[in-house]
Amino acid sequence: MTAPELQQRRKTMNFIKIASAVIIASAFSTTPAFAQESATLKKIKETGTITLGHRESSIPFSYYDDKQQVIGYSHELMLKAVDGIKDNLKLAKIDTKLMPVTSANRITLIQNGTVDIECGSTTNNLDRQKQVAFSTTIFVIGTKLMVKKTAGITDFADLAGKNVVTTAGTTSERLLRKMNEDKKMGMNVISAKDHGEAFLTLETGRAVAFMMDDALLFGEMAKAKKPGDWTVVGTAQSKEAYGCMLRKDDPGFKKVVDAALTKVMTSGEADKIYAKWFMNPIPPKGLNLNMPLSDEMKALYKAPNDKAFE
Repeated sequence: MTAPELQQRRKTMNFIKIASAVIIASAFSTTPAFAQESATLKKIKETGTITLGHRESSIPFSYYDDKQQVIGYSHELMLKAVDGIKDNLKLAKIDTKLMPVTSANRITLIQNGTVDIECGSTTNNLDRQKQVAFSTTIFVIGTKLMVKKTAGITDFADLAGKNVVTTAGTTSERLLRKMNEDKKMGMNVISAKDHGEAFLTLETGRAVAFMMDDALLFGEMAKAKKPGDWTVVGTAQSKEAYGCMLRKDDPGFKKVVDAALTKVMTSGEADKIYAKWFMNPIPPKGLNLNMPLSDEMKALYKAPNDKAFE
């Protein structure tokens, strides 16, 4: 064999090796991705069931209506994610098991596998990312105060020496306690088990202000006995991104959930879901939160991402 012939033969052999590798890779890529990448998808595929974590009183994100059915903005997006999972697994249907969670136990229930995905009012921050994973952001909020209109409180500085309530295990609780300590404000910080109990503490006069995410405060106001008595005030102490919580180290599952949420946001469907829950009358009292889509939310729907603000 001449030198040119030998060189040509080597080129041919290399081409065959590369082509074979491509064919093998293609063959694996047609195998369901979850089998190699996602324990959660594999479990859902095998059982035909997914367990969804929801909040009981996070109006308008995830809460019970007057028939004890779970409803809300976040819950609706979570069901869209389930549709995406069902399509990815090529299942005719997926049975959904609903599991109520609280601010205090939601991370544990994700970590121990009791809940597969939780979409409520959970902030995606760097500290929590050490424990769980987060989907594409579903909402952007600011932490403020709800007070009685006649209380004479317009911002956080007015809270010195007073009883202030927030919800246990939340970012607001951490920020409020740090503010109290750093500025030596002498506040009595009351930690309620959930948003409903926190607002009841405010409504019954045991606290002068309720610190929480602004959208949740508007939600509590909507179910107050006299909504017109209350107002949301104060300089936002933080900007936060809500995401759906997932188990860590399962990028295959996160990829499917993110794809479903991104499709909803970029298609314009999320705008309609937002309008349903924030710009129209909602259960249980048919009140309208009247919260127009913020610039942050418009940017999110245009370019979905899973970035935390801290």
